[in-house]
Amino acid sequence: MTTDSVRATTLDLIGNTPLVLLKGPSEAAGCEIFGKCEFANPGASVKDRAALWIIRDAEARGELKPGGTIIEGTAGNTGIGIALVANALGYKTVIVMPDNQSKEKMDTLRALGAQLVTVPPTKFADPNHFVHTSRRMAEETEGAVWANQFDNVANRKAHIESTAPEIWAQMAGRIDGFTCAAGTGGTIAGVGMGLKAFDDAVTIALTDPHGAALYSYYAEGELKSEGNSVAEGIGQGRITANLDGAPIDDQFRISDEEGLEWVTRLLAEEGLCLGLSSGINVAGAVALGRKLGGGKRIATILCDTGFRYLSTLYNREWLEAKNLPVFPWLAR
Repeated sequence: MTTDSVRATTLDLIGNTPLVLLKGPSEAAGCEIFGKCEFANPGASVKDRAALWIIRDAEARGELKPGGTIIEGTAGNTGIGIALVANALGYKTVIVMPDNQSKEKMDTLRALGAQLVTVPPTKFADPNHFVHTSRRMAEETEGAVWANQFDNVANRKAHIESTAPEIWAQMAGRIDGFTCAAGTGGTIAGVGMGLKAFDDAVTIALTDPHGAALYSYYAEGELKSEGNSVAEGIGQGRITANLDGAPIDDQFRISDEEGLEWVTRLLAEEGLCLGLSSGINVAGAVALGRKLGGGKRIATILCDTGFRYLSTLYNREWLEAKNLPVFPWLAR
């Protein structure tokens, strides 16, 4: 039984998220800026889509068998999505995560029944990086599969097959540009490929935080990073399999301060409580809108809920320690 408001299974709650016109960003850009409300997924983030597609792909290939275990290295949101999908399908979950991610993500994973392993943050070249640690654990665990979200193209397939067609339909085919940041690259590549299949004239732009290397790669052809960012789950220093062949037409580098300005304004003026990656995406959408000109229609991703960052992004002491502006109502 399915209607517009009734779903046959809990997994059918993933996707078909609302699209909302953002008033402040639209006024700032001089065009219409729309946010895809991915925080409305059951796991409260865009990563639920990748989790579902990755698990279904492993089942289809016969790699994941009943009662099996899914192991993944993640900054948190993909792990939360995997845990929920795994619970619904009868699998166990092991998540390897850098120990500098938000306490809320760690507490959520434990609450969902996932086994959580934390490791010190380190460069990707280090064999103790959370991604490599999760791969080794999967190789050493009987009946386990490694989700491999960075290089498993089932990730971007989720966005080719679901996110892009949803945005196209919701905007009635009237879309001039799309932008978001890259973590695995699955969202920017998948939505980009999906929208280009409808209309190759849609401008696909990367919004890159400081500390990541993709801005310089697409601008100058060289992977080179500058500065740093406290945003969780975005920023990449290599071309993942998901990013390979991504149709990137333009690129913007956005600071944490710019992203925080939109996090602040969207909460204070429009009642949306979002994470920093969403603020960075909105800042990128404003930049793209200004570049494309008045009257254009731009979409971006509102990645996850701000409730996942109460101990960090929404904490006065944490913001001050990072030399970041404090929300006015927290400073009072």
